[in-house]
Amino acid sequence: MRITRRAVSVASLALLSPLALAACSGDADGGGAAGGGDAAACEPSDGEVTLQFTSWVPGIEDVVAIWNEQNPDVQVEVQTGPNGNSGTYQNFFNQLEAGNAPDLGQIEFDALPNFRVQDGLQDIGACEGVQEAADQFVDWTWSQATLGEEGSVYAIPQDSGPMAMFYREDLFTEAGIEIPTTWEEFATAAEQVREQGGYITNFSVADINQFAGLVWQADGSWFANDGDAWEVGLDSAESVEVADYWQDLIERDLVSTLPGWTSEWDNAYNTGQAWTWVSAVWGANSIMTGAPDTAGSWRVAPMPQWEAGGGAAGNWGGSTTAVFNGTEHPYEAAQFALWLNTSDEALDALIEAANLYPATIEGQQRPALAEGVEFYGGQEIYEVFGEAGPGVPAGWTWGPTMTQVYNDLSDGFSGAISGDGSLGDALGDAQESTVAALESQSIPVAE
Repeated sequence: MRITRRAVSVASLALLSPLALAACSGDADGGGAAGGGDAAACEPSDGEVTLQFTSWVPGIEDVVAIWNEQNPDVQVEVQTGPNGNSGTYQNFFNQLEAGNAPDLGQIEFDALPNFRVQDGLQDIGACEGVQEAADQFVDWTWSQATLGEEGSVYAIPQDSGPMAMFYREDLFTEAGIEIPTTWEEFATAAEQVREQGGYITNFSVADINQFAGLVWQADGSWFANDGDAWEVGLDSAESVEVADYWQDLIERDLVSTLPGWTSEWDNAYNTGQAWTWVSAVWGANSIMTGAPDTAGSWRVAPMPQWEAGGGAAGNWGGSTTAVFNGTEHPYEAAQFALWLNTSDEALDALIEAANLYPATIEGQQRPALAEGVEFYGGQEIYEVFGEAGPGVPAGWTWGPTMTQVYNDLSDGFSGAISGDGSLGDALGDAQESTVAALESQSIPVAE
């Protein structure tokens, strides 16, 4: 799914509970089920149950209808809205504060820590079948849902965004340029593409998640939490290495710097000015809709590697089905979340309705994802992403103020592209502003 993240400042909302993530209680008001994996907290409800579920996945109503037909005693009512940062997260926080949040909601991986810090998530780790489902998911997606707390589970992973490289096979072939397999080869190919009058790719500051995915591939992580305090590493060695790499390409005019998700950006890909895009699995649809005149000319290859022969990949995007604190029916909510994200019938329906790329290992092997895609010359492109998923390092951690991080880095990157400092400088500035943002909200920061 194509998602932009600058519409609403979720992380700037006032915290309901200024505690470190792992120090939050299960339910600040004493209502609903207690957190912490207490077995008594997740028993089936008596009688018929109606659950409220909010999501922005296209066609989600039709998927939920399958559940409702099969489960007459546990009905799910769906409310749809804009993607999280375009208003739905704001609504969730307001509802949590007012005590009338839905039982379940769609939350992206990078937003989960914010909801946890604000005591908005129900721990469903003790609910039947939840812990047993862990091995059905790609490792790193499950680690995102546990938030590093042993025995706890705060959401069921839904989709993921493993990254690969979309490229114009026809242009590379005509120019006699080899498809790059390492970042060193990518820089060399960038010089060759520029000689042909194009750019090997576009570096956009509109969505910092792409840059995060590149750092993720390099086995970096921007945050860590030891249960007492947050460590912030926006200017880590891995981040700086990635930033310096792209800074060099920008300074040598080897990549374009058009604003992403614009008609100008689409036109660059539709006219052959941009030859590759290192993006997530959902980027396949973005290219198809943004560059329709290039049908049949694109292919997909693994991300270039920092070391020849490597198999690491980054991730860009992905979401979960979370159970909110205060629900009166954690057991039924957990069972629905498991069905929605692990059953063949639900996954097939989600793939058909929304081109969703499942977080489960078997889900990524569903027949609908095994077919060749005509726009990509009949290539079975999802095989490439299926191989990329297990290569995403499991150690990445999102922080509790990600919107602030995105905004500060985007502003810094925009300045660097305009000649005001560098990408590395922007990382250092964002490091300082992020620590300040955490401390201003009484969130403990490691020394």
